[in-house]
Amino acid sequence: MVNTPDLMELMAGLIRTPSVSSVSPEFDQSNMALIELLASWLEDLHFNVEILPLPMQPNKANLLASMGSGPGGLVLSGHTDTVPYDAGLWNFDPFKLTEKDQRLYGLGTSDMKGFFALAIEAARRFDPKQFKHPLFILATADEESSMEGAKMLVDLGRPKARHAVIGEPTGMRPVHRHKGIIMEAIHVHGHGGHSSNPSLGVNAIEGLHRAIDMLLNWREELQGAHQNKEFNVPFPTLNLGLVSGGDNPNRICSHAQVHFDLRILPSMDMALVHEELDKRLETVFKETSYRFERRQLSPGTPAMDTDVNAPIVKAIEKLTGYASEAVAFCTEAPYLNSLGMQTVVMGPGDIAQAHQPDEFLSLDRLQPTVDLLEKLIYEFCVQ
Repeated sequence: MVNTPDLMELMAGLIRTPSVSSVSPEFDQSNMALIELLASWLEDLHFNVEILPLPMQPNKANLLASMGSGPGGLVLSGHTDTVPYDAGLWNFDPFKLTEKDQRLYGLGTSDMKGFFALAIEAARRFDPKQFKHPLFILATADEESSMEGAKMLVDLGRPKARHAVIGEPTGMRPVHRHKGIIMEAIHVHGHGGHSSNPSLGVNAIEGLHRAIDMLLNWREELQGAHQNKEFNVPFPTLNLGLVSGGDNPNRICSHAQVHFDLRILPSMDMALVHEELDKRLETVFKETSYRFERRQLSPGTPAMDTDVNAPIVKAIEKLTGYASEAVAFCTEAPYLNSLGMQTVVMGPGDIAQAHQPDEFLSLDRLQPTVDLLEKLIYEFCVQ
């Protein structure tokens, strides 16, 4: 315990250790240095620490640290990775914790490396002998890209606990429900030719137009069929994020594609959504000269739905004074829920700061978060 840095030194160490994850290989980095840093601090606090390399990416790992044993228990969880950054848009060094105007600036302060420092600060207030139920600190890899870290935990069936808090940026408001997401690409293949004679080819852009019309019509149907007024945007959303095709105005396009995301409500099943999408594509291109393929851009993340009456939800509502909410962004919560936990998303950062230049965490959020986590640890691990 003596060797563990104070809170601001913990924060500074986390921010100065790069751990970007990205679906683009040129930006993607290992998180192993950050995992090893966390491991050294937690071992000093007498946690039992395991480093769990990812099966498909052995240069990345999850960390699972535990103190105490027995049934039940509490998991304080976060992801170690950040999104890529554009240094030219930052007024501060993204990898140097900078205090200014009652704010802490740095990549990951809000989303969400800063939460680990606060969780460690809360945990160190306890003697390990006090614990009647285990406390886990969980640090995952690749939440911002593949969710491989969270999926590995599901495959391992660990950790085993009853309650969990994920410290994503929610402005200290508890979240018990969020939308899921799928990200897909539709590729349409035609046949190239000279534009002076349309019969010499099959224009893939015109085929893609059919697919996009289908997606927009499907979006309208989904929004009519699925509503949940708990969300600020109370229906599923479908966004066309990329369209490309062709190489010259006087050549019939041979290939075109569209990338889109679909954010689904907890009442919607991901497998059935994919099945319906494939049926509609088959119908669109039936008896045409086009070939098409659907490709998953990511495996997708299910929606989260924790019982609003779960003890962890009620405890955080009481401690914060806020009723639990529903949000549109995704987290690792559905994976922890699938392991048998009741999970709440709640952290000191603000979602408006996530993925932004000059990301910051307000200084006035630090102590209230530490105090809240201390009370949760006492209630679910000690009392």
